[in-house]
Amino acid sequence: MRFQAILIALLTLFSSHAFAVDEASLPKAKQTKLGLYLTPAEAYEMIEPNPQQVLFIDVRAPAEVAFVGMPSAADANIPYMVLPDFPVWDEAKSTFKLEANPDFVSDVRSLAEKKGLGPDARVIVMCRSGDRSAASANLLAEAGFTHVYTVVEGFEGDMVKEGPKAGTRSVNGWKNAGLPWSYKLDREKMYGLQ
Repeated sequence: MRFQAILIALLTLFSSHAFAVDEASLPKAKQTKLGLYLTPAEAYEMIEPNPQQVLFIDVRAPAEVAFVGMPSAADANIPYMVLPDFPVWDEAKSTFKLEANPDFVSDVRSLAEKKGLGPDARVIVMCRSGDRSAASANLLAEAGFTHVYTVVEGFEGDMVKEGPKAGTRSVNGWKNAGLPWSYKLDREKMYGLQ
């Protein structure tokens, strides 16, 4: 009886905690079809007890991962967007244009199968600040994955809009939450090297 009470309490805590992000408070670009959202801390709490039961994908471009670091808990870097073979400048955004990675879904599916996970397994996707991870979650949902969570704050967090730190990503995110990450990358996790 006591075991059941503890189990129910833990399930209630985990269930309410896993959905602490209010979808209505998210910008449209961070909303997903499945409506499954996590803060970085919630993502880590979902992964940490049993990492073999969760697929955690860093969907940033390899250059971002190389220069900014990567969560230690990530299974792999599989970019949702990649630089085209012939780079094009995006004048409006003052950066290079990216294009959809045509192998994204098949690469995620392959990695899930290697872990013994099917399309109903929990998949967590994370980008820099939450927009690309939302788009990648939608793509995976369309491909038949049923439990795709997006880390709404991403790896670096949201941009500070005012004050002395304006223009920096120091508000929230995986790094700012003090969760495990490293500049030292694991070759086995890097895109295109497997």
